[in-house]
Amino acid sequence: MPMAVALIVIVVASLVFHVASPWWTTPLASNWQTMDDTLAITLLITGIFFVGINLFVAYALWRYRHREGRRAAYEPDNKKVERRLLVGTTLGIMALLAPGLFVYAEYVRAPADALVVEVLGKQWEWHFRLPGASGKLGMTNVNFVNASNPFGLDPKDPVGQNNLLVAGDLHLPLNKPVKVLLRSQDVLHDFYVPQFRARMNMVPGMVTSFWFTPTRAGRYEILCAQLCGVGHYNMRGYVVVEDEATFLKWLEAQPTFTATLEKPRAGPAAVASGRGNPLQAQGQALAQAKGCIACHSADGKPGVGPTWKGLYGKTETMADGTSVRVDDAFLKNEIRNPQARVVKGFASIMPKIELTDDELAALSAYIQSLGNPGQPPAQ
Repeated sequence: MPMAVALIVIVVASLVFHVASPWWTTPLASNWQTMDDTLAITLLITGIFFVGINLFVAYALWRYRHREGRRAAYEPDNKKVERRLLVGTTLGIMALLAPGLFVYAEYVRAPADALVVEVLGKQWEWHFRLPGASGKLGMTNVNFVNASNPFGLDPKDPVGQNNLLVAGDLHLPLNKPVKVLLRSQDVLHDFYVPQFRARMNMVPGMVTSFWFTPTRAGRYEILCAQLCGVGHYNMRGYVVVEDEATFLKWLEAQPTFTATLEKPRAGPAAVASGRGNPLQAQGQALAQAKGCIACHSADGKPGVGPTWKGLYGKTETMADGTSVRVDDAFLKNEIRNPQARVVKGFASIMPKIELTDDELAALSAYIQSLGNPGQPPAQ
C-alpha cells in the first residue's frame, strides 16, 4: 500500500510541476510552429503513458496485495492483454514518429527563392558566408583552408571572389526564407537558435542543411548544442533579424573574399576600439574571430587559460618549474606552439590555431596593450 500511494503522489506532483513550471520554450520567432506542435504531441502521448502505466501499477499493488487465506493464481500469459498492449503501443509509437517525419521532410526542403547562408563551426567560433553580388557560393576545397581562408574558397574561382565573409553577428532579412548550409572544420558542432526552433548537427566532412523564415525582428543568440571541447560553453554568436533595407545596408558593408586576402588596415572606428593602434585593433578583432576569448579573458576574470589583462611583463612559472618573463617572443611562441610549454596551474588543452605572421603580431600587440597600455607594441 505505501508503494501504491507513493506512485499516485509522484504522478500528481509531476502533472502539477509540468503545468506550473516556469521553464517553457522561448517565444517563437520563425515559421516553425509545427515544431512546437510536434513537441506538444510528444508530451501528450508520453504523458498519457506515464500516467496510465503508473496508475495501473498502483492499482495492481492495491488490488492484488497480500491477504491472509488468498493464493495468487499462476497465469504465465494472457493473449487478450498482450494483444491490447501490442495495439496500444504500436499506435502510440506511430503517433510519436509520424508528425516528426512529416515536419523533418519539410525542414530540409528549402524554398527555391531562399537566401543561402553557409555557417562554418570550429573550436570555438562561428564564421558565415553569403553569396554576394554573384548570387552564388563559390567553390571550396580543403586544400585551401588556412587562417585567412577558413572556408577553403578557391582563389581562382571567379564566382567566389565576391562572396561575403562574416566573422561577427549574422544579419538576416525579416520574413524572408533562409537556407542554412552547415560545415564543421574540426569536431562535431550543432547550430542552434532556440527562438527559431532551428538546429542541426555540423559533421566534419559533410554539408548538412535546413531552412527557416525569421518572423520577428530582434537579436537572437546562437548556441552550439554539441559538447565540442573545453571552450564549448563560450561558442556563441548572434543572429540579427531586421527589415530588408537595413539588411541590405549591412550586406554592402561586409568584406568580400578578395578583400580579405588583402593586408588588413584598421579604419578610424577600429583604431578607437583598439586603444588608438591599428595593430591592436586587428588583434582585438582576431581574439574574437579566432575564439581566443573562449579561454582567455581580457578583464582579469578567471578562465580556462590565463587572463590577458596584466599578463604582458609578468613573470610566469611554467609547469616544469622554470620562470619565464612574458614578452613579445614568449607570446608568439606560446600561440604558435601551445602544447610545448604550459603555465603552471593550467591544463595543456589549447588547440593549435593557424595564424599568419601579421595575425600573430596583431594578437601579441593586443595582449601587450592589456598589460602595459603605455608601452607601444612590437611592430
